[in-house]
Amino acid sequence: MGEEHGRNLVRRLAVTNAVGMFLVVMLGATVTTTGSGEGCGRSWPLCHGRFIPELTLPTVIEYSHRLITGVEGVLMAGLAVGLLRYWRSRREIQILLPLMVLTLVVQSGLGAWAVLAPQSPLVMALHFGISLTAFASVLLMAAVLREEGGSERYRSLPLPPGFAALAWCSVGFTYLVVYLGAYVRHTNASLACLDWPLCQGQLVPGFSGPVGAVFLHRLAALAGTLLLAALALYAARWRGQRPDLCWGSLVALGLGLAQSASGAVLVLSRLDLLVSLAHSGIVALLFGTLCYLALHTLPLPVSLPAASEQAEREVTVPVVAISGSER
Repeated sequence: MGEEHGRNLVRRLAVTNAVGMFLVVMLGATVTTTGSGEGCGRSWPLCHGRFIPELTLPTVIEYSHRLITGVEGVLMAGLAVGLLRYWRSRREIQILLPLMVLTLVVQSGLGAWAVLAPQSPLVMALHFGISLTAFASVLLMAAVLREEGGSERYRSLPLPPGFAALAWCSVGFTYLVVYLGAYVRHTNASLACLDWPLCQGQLVPGFSGPVGAVFLHRLAALAGTLLLAALALYAARWRGQRPDLCWGSLVALGLGLAQSASGAVLVLSRLDLLVSLAHSGIVALLFGTLCYLALHTLPLPVSLPAASEQAEREVTVPVVAISGSER
């Protein structure tokens, strides 16, 4: 097998891993939403102590989640071998590969722990956050490999002043919003406010008890949406120099608005299953998009001069245009 053919196979495997990890996230959300966490009893990794258990709906949902996670682990091992063979010296791979493996292991461990011994909502909420980090790391890995020698060239161009800090702040704040939402779900407080956007008919219902948890999550979600809007507006001013940041920010804003809308419909539909799954899927894509934006605020490794030189040749707007009215 030629080296280029081998690299292309690893690139396809990276995309497959990203899709697989998204399925793991969605199946985990299905387990939580349907209350199927004990579908296999207090048995792990087997189900009710058997490799092929008696099939009930909760058992099928929980066991499917475990099986898909196991398959993802095998795919990830194959991807790791390919990455070490062809890209071991690339800086992004040196960071993302350990993060990818570690988060999958931690996620699986937290899932097993939750089955073998009941956990607090604080720990269960962390499980979803770790799952999102695992998905984002695999998604970024696929992006790095797919963009090699292509659109990664934008990373060699100047950044809008302060954009990197704004992008990384968006990643961190979105993670906080996700954690609060997962905590609300695991405390069964999702319907503590039966109306939207008000809460129990009040603009400010307070911060105590389940109502307070829901209200805090809504406030954080509103602040996060405003942050995404600011990010998109700022990036739009630089669309000539950094179209990657502009389009990425617009996608993130669109997903943020869709996430807010799905949250409203989730309450008004009284936790409809499909709406709940859409809510989880959208936030996974949003977090992945923001992580991609954060990646594009990092310069290309110095070991990739060809891409940097290509970027400089393809810039159609002189760098001097960055000063002046665009600031």
